[in-house]
Amino acid sequence: MTAATEPQPSPLVSLRGVHKSYRRGDQLLPVLEGITLDIDHGAFLALMGPSGSGKSTLLNLIAGIDKADAGSIVIGGRDITQLGEAELADWRSINVGFIFQFYNLIPVLTAFENVELPLLLTHLSRRERHEHVAAALSVVGLTDRMEHRPPQLSGGQQQRVAIARAIVSDPTILVADEPTGDLDRVSAGEILGLMDGLNRDFGKTIIMVTHDPRAAEKAHTILHLEKGIFADAL
Repeated sequence: MTAATEPQPSPLVSLRGVHKSYRRGDQLLPVLEGITLDIDHGAFLALMGPSGSGKSTLLNLIAGIDKADAGSIVIGGRDITQLGEAELADWRSINVGFIFQFYNLIPVLTAFENVELPLLLTHLSRRERHEHVAAALSVVGLTDRMEHRPPQLSGGQQQRVAIARAIVSDPTILVADEPTGDLDRVSAGEILGLMDGLNRDFGKTIIMVTHDPRAAEKAHTILHLEKGIFADAL
């Protein structure tokens, strides 16, 4: 993982007029309505708002998990709304690291093997994969737990493994959906401190959905969504 670099002049992420709806039976339910947003390189952004406000949908669109109905999403100069499914999958594997509330670790694999999973889709040799995984686990402070399986780890340690997995390929963006939602206050504080360090020391751009005001305080910018638009636009 590379150290922080000089700020770039143009936004890393640029959304223009993004709309997203979901269909429930015969009913079309709008979730995001004309979202326009710029996110700079090295930003740490928190998205807040009530359930159903569109926070996770916006995160998923930026991460390339879901596709917008209309509008553009330009990341690193590339409009990902124009990519096909295979192209989008390739783009995600290189550019996005995912941190989830419930870790999404595979219980029968060791911490090392869980972190290595994203690298199995690359052309790295076994030795190179080992070096990347060891470096990622060192960053999150779990070098001494790499042979442990998830059931042998605390919730905070499991989330550290998940963060190591997210950063092992040195992605452009880290997206975090309620990363402290399943943790006690002490473990949550440790995870937020780790994310702050990834942003500060390595220049990682982080976009985080959270309901927790304490978590949001770690971010440089907090945006509130209400009924599919930003609250200050109401």
